[in-house]
Amino acid sequence: MVSTVMGTTAPIALSSWPTPLEPAPRLAVGLGLREDDLWIKRDDLTDLGGGNKVRKLEHLIGEAVAAGATVLVTSGGVQSNHARCTAAAAARCGLKATLVLGGTPITGRPGNLALDELLGAELVLARTASGAALDHIVEQVADRLRARGEVPAVLPFGGSSPVGARGYLACAAELREQAPDAAHVVVAVGSGGTMAGLVAGLGPERVVGIDVGAVPDAAERVAALAAALDASPGRVRVHHDRVGAGYGMLTRAAAQAMRMAARTEGLILDPVYTGKALAGLAAAIDEGAVHPGERTVFVHTGGLPGLFGHPFAAELAAAAIGGASEGTPTGK
Repeated sequence: MVSTVMGTTAPIALSSWPTPLEPAPRLAVGLGLREDDLWIKRDDLTDLGGGNKVRKLEHLIGEAVAAGATVLVTSGGVQSNHARCTAAAAARCGLKATLVLGGTPITGRPGNLALDELLGAELVLARTASGAALDHIVEQVADRLRARGEVPAVLPFGGSSPVGARGYLACAAELREQAPDAAHVVVAVGSGGTMAGLVAGLGPERVVGIDVGAVPDAAERVAALAAALDASPGRVRVHHDRVGAGYGMLTRAAAQAMRMAARTEGLILDPVYTGKALAGLAAAIDEGAVHPGERTVFVHTGGLPGLFGHPFAAELAAAAIGGASEGTPTGK
């Protein structure tokens, strides 16, 4: 079992708060809502490359620094947004970062890997390892760092622990101010901490999670993390029908949702998390779980760098080239 940093130490500021809440009238109409129903919580505009992981890392790194850590160790997939944000946060705080990444990197799909290198992180490629096997490698890496005289702080997969989830208690507080009448707050569910903080701060009846397949027990993780924040989560609303062929595998509905968001609002989503989350919102509207006239907030959790490490980016580029017309420069 990989240990995680725990406690109640004050967080370290890594971004500016609150993030904006912006209307999305054209996307709302495209989805079947009224113009003023849909609002986007722009957590993609956080610092350190953007995304929801920054809120979690403020608390996790606060604990790590208080414990005297010299290096942050965390794990994720080969295109992990959490790992990339951990490397950036470590640089911001004068710490080292070691990232244990499961999966096979592919030449020509740089994405977050390019940023991991740019940020100076040490990478440990675990190739096919995941779950408990990946945790075991993290333990070995932490032991190796200790033997070198370092003080490692092991941060959880996805930043999701009771400490990390406190970052989304803060987001819930922002939404209570920005959108007190919101009937639905829709968010992608990966490792569970983001939704758990929202559930703890807003109540389970208002938060709709769209499972992207990162873990096999998403709803149970959300409920357990919310309970650890002294919330009474009740029955959490997690929709499991948007996973498709698996985590990281783009669905047709997610691709359609990405195009709609981009072409109606200039809003760029990613294929792993937010694309599937918006597809989940579209399905909820079609099925009558979300109705026109109800104020709905879509939490944009970032992840843009991951798009450029995904095969869908190459498909988009090929489509753009195939649809381009030939032109002849004119002028002197």
